[in-house]
Order: sequence, then structure tokens, then C-alpha cells
Amino acid sequence: MKKKILITNNLTKSYFTKAGKIDVLKGINFCVNQGDIVAITGASGAGKSTFLHIIGTLDFPTSGEMEYHLDANINPAKLSTDALSEFRNKNIGFVFQFHYLLSEFNVIENVILPELISYEFKRDKKHKKELEEKAFSLLEELGIHERALHKPSELSGGEQQRVAIARALFKNPPIVLADEPTGNLDSKTAQELFTLFQKINEEKKTTFIIVTHNEALAQKCSRNLKMIDGILIDPANS
Repeated sequence: MKKKILITNNLTKSYFTKAGKIDVLKGINFCVNQGDIVAITGASGAGKSTFLHIIGTLDFPTSGEMEYHLDANINPAKLSTDALSEFRNKNIGFVFQFHYLLSEFNVIENVILPELISYEFKRDKKHKKELEEKAFSLLEELGIHERALHKPSELSGGEQQRVAIARALFKNPPIVLADEPTGNLDSKTAQELFTLFQKINEEKKTTFIIVTHNEALAQKCSRNLKMIDGILIDPANS
């Protein structure tokens, strides 16, 4: 039996504007198992990205509860700011539609940058060399090691996303959250990227939660959920 690693209970998210209250998420009950690949589809503005940001601890719900069941049971709302950052950095990888690679750094530097920022002894050259070797090995697995010293501007869109995936996987997080990761890619490259997700999932048992408009790819996930007007629906159970 698979282990449940994330559970949400009646999550809501509202924004308060001069025009009044806007309810974006309307009570979401959700769980994901270790090793799942979950797709969340739905119209623009339905709340998909907001939900992803909340479970990624980049934002907070207006009400409701969320708990991670990893090495220990963690309620992110009860963590200090520093402890929450540490939890996120260790356990959650992010891949976005816009890869957010830093143009002044090469591929390897982009992959290891989050670790360098968090590392207490940033100027330890020996440690940096170890990080670079680990990054190169990961880039080999993703088939992009030959571009390790190139700048992002010298890469194709698909290559840039592979670098973003390497960065997300660098600390071996149990969960990767992907927000429209194929949105800027042609259909062939999008399929290659999804096949890469499947390979990583099979080999590392990494859990993926993917927000996408690509229905064809969503159908290939182990679960396919729909966000409709702030409510998350499982068509298989409706």
C-alpha cells in the first residue's frame, strides 16, 4: 500500500479587494501518495496555480489545514519562517513554465545555485567542486551534460526546461511541483519532457504534481484531476 505523503483538508484561499471578496479556492480535500504522477487540469483562473503555490508553501491558505508525511509529520503553518524555508528547500522541487534560469550563469552554476545560497560556507572551493560533480552527473542522466558550460541563452526551450528539472531534482526532493512545464514547448518536446518525468518517477520514486493545459499528457498520469471554479474534482469518482 502506497504511503500518503501530503494531505489537505478543506483548503480555501480568498483575496480581498476594493470590489469585494474573491474566493479562489473553495475547500479542497486532497491527498497524494508517494510515487504518484498527478495532473491537475482546468481553465485559466480556476485556481490551479494558486493551489500549487500553497501546497509548495510559497503561499498560505486563508483557512484549512495541510500536512506532509515525510520523515516526520509536518504542518507547514506551524513552522517558523526559517524552518519553513529549510523544509521547502529540502523536500520540494519546483519546475515552472518560465524556467527562471539566471542568464549570467552557466548550466552547472544554475543547477547548484540554490545549494550554494543555502550552504553555510559558500566560499569552500572543495565543496563547490563536489556540487559541480553531482550536478554534472545529474545532467548526464537528463541527457544535457554536453551543454553544462553553456549559458541559458545558448539553449533551446526544451534544454532550458531540462536544466530547470535538474535544479529541481538536485537535492533529491520527494515531491516535484510543476506549473505548466510544457506550456512554451512544441508537442514533440513536450512529450519528451513528460517521458523524462516518467523516467525520474520510475527510477527515483519522485512524486510529481503537474498543473497543465495539455490534456493528452494529463491522461498519461497516474491520476488526472480537474480544477473547476476553485474546486478540485476527481472525474474517476464523479
